[in-house]
Parts: sequence; C-alpha cells; structure tokens
Amino acid sequence: MLAVSLCFSGFFNANAQSDSTKSSPVITGSLDAYYRYNFADPAGKLNNYTSFTNSQNSFELGMASIKVDHSIGKVSATVDLGFGRRAQEFSYNDANTMFSIKQAYLSWAVSDKFKLTAGKWATHVGYELVDATGNRNYSMSYGFSYGPFFHTGVKADISLGGKSALMVGIASPTDFTTTTSPNKVFIAQFSTGTKNDKLKAYLNYQGGKTGSNSGFGQFDLVLLGTISSKFTINYDGTIANVKTAGTTSSWSSNAVYLNFDPSSKLGLTLRGEYFDDKKSASAGAFGSSVFATTLSANLKVGPLTFIPEIRMDNGSNDIFFKSGGTATKSTSGFLIAAVYKF
Repeated sequence: MLAVSLCFSGFFNANAQSDSTKSSPVITGSLDAYYRYNFADPAGKLNNYTSFTNSQNSFELGMASIKVDHSIGKVSATVDLGFGRRAQEFSYNDANTMFSIKQAYLSWAVSDKFKLTAGKWATHVGYELVDATGNRNYSMSYGFSYGPFFHTGVKADISLGGKSALMVGIASPTDFTTTTSPNKVFIAQFSTGTKNDKLKAYLNYQGGKTGSNSGFGQFDLVLLGTISSKFTINYDGTIANVKTAGTTSSWSSNAVYLNFDPSSKLGLTLRGEYFDDKKSASAGAFGSSVFATTLSANLKVGPLTFIPEIRMDNGSNDIFFKSGGTATKSTSGFLIAAVYKF
C-alpha cells in the first residue's frame, strides 16, 4: 500500500503541474424509509434473515446518503456517506454507529484503457446494491446479505477492447474499513457483453486466507438480459467455499429477477431465489435451504419511488416462527418503502 501511495502522490504532483483542468464537485444523494409487517408477528422474533429490514410493525429510516465526486484532469476522488440503520449494517465491523463512510477512494486514469483506484468501495460481487435507489426490490436477497459488502485496498481496471474489461485488486479482509490483520483478499472481475448491450455478463471473484488453516473463495456470475424496452431478465448466481480448521464447506445462491415496465411510472419485479446453506457455511449458519419469492412494484413520482412488496420465504427446515412462537418452515410478510433520489 505504501508503494501505491507513493505512486499516487507522485502522479498527483505531476498532474497538478501539467493539467489545470478543474471541475466543480458533483453532489448526489438519496433517502429511503420503510414499514415492514411479518404476518406471523411472533413475539420477540422478526422472521427476517436478510439485510436492512430487521424490524417488525414499525416505521424505519433506511438510510440517508450524500455522495461527492470531484475530478481534476485524470485524477478523481469520491466520498460517499451514509446515515441510518442500513449504513450501520453495511459497515457492521466498524464502531456501532448509524454513521458510515460507505465509500472513499481516489482514482487515476493512467490512460483510456487503464485506471488505478485506492481506498474503500462497494463490492463488485453480486447484482444488488447497498443503496435502495439501485434496487427494484426493497428487501435484500440471501446472496447479497451473506456475500461481501465492501473492500478496502487497491484495484486496477483494464479495458480489453470492445465490451470486455478486467478488474484485479488486493484488499484487506472483506468488510473491514480498518484492521490489524495481515491477511489479504484477492478480488477480480471479468465483464463483457454483446455489441447492442442486450446481454451483459460479469464473472466475479473474491478469496483469501483468514488464518493459518482457514480461508474462503467465492465465485459469482451476473447476467443482464434485455428482451424488449419493457422486459428484462437478470440472474445472479454465487457459490462460496469456506475452510475452517482444515474442513471445507460451501453455501450458494441462485436468484432470477423478472422486470416488467408497462410505463415510465410503473415497474414490476419478481425475484425468485434459492439459497442453499444446509452445511451452515454462511455467516447465518442456517443448516437449511430457503426458497424466497419477492414481488415488488415501483411507483414513480418524479424523483420519488414507492415500493409496495410482498415476500414469502420457505425453508427446508423449521427456521421461522409462528405467532405462538413454535417453529415452522415458512413465513410471509409485507412492506412498503419510499425512496427519494437527488
């Protein structure tokens, strides 16, 4: 990291002398809030095992975000701040606070085909995003919830010509903004697509050691398909192998997103996900598989989007709870969210 810092420092000095092009900071942001109700309403239980909607029968602030981008010539900087429960859960390894530096990184476009970035940034793994404005379903998938959230390190983006590109990088342990651990994580992404952009593919990876006899590796594939101007199909499949004390186990997720937009004011998304954690390899240690079906509407009024949503989760084992507190294999619920973007 020291060598990278010196490289960036030297370039910044040279660039300041050779390129006086300046721009004003670009400020964007968002705000989201929601209400969730699980139909079983078990006492002391939420019947929720995915990120950012851990509540029952209450109105909640999701997150308020402010993002600032600035560039001078070939150098750019981004700071992305979040406030709220979503920000707190996103940076769960940091201090227990509702304020989070979601992203903070510097980039140097060495050429039109090669860019270096150093700092903290949201993960490349998966289809869903931490910001509610980037998702059509408000509740999150299991694959997102137990995959990586962010990386802190250095990466290189390389254009391979046409629609293809490669990203490689080295980062600190996943989801840590700061750590004393000497372990490192290798990250990579290969992306490509058809000439008309109707099919795009992203093959993602993260992996590394977590101890002398432990580690992990995760492969992820995202496919984006455009059928027409009103209908798209997206897929996110991931498998993670986890080695603990010399024993390796795995979990996986396969999610399909069917998106239909009958008008510019209305969008519908059906997400079906099969999450397999029978070996208790994920951080949730379910010992079960789950099939989750989520139907969401996106009702748009200018920069404001309302998202009413119905969700049903069915496990292979009794991991949910009935109203009386007895265990059961399935649960269902409703939420409505409001998302504002500026």
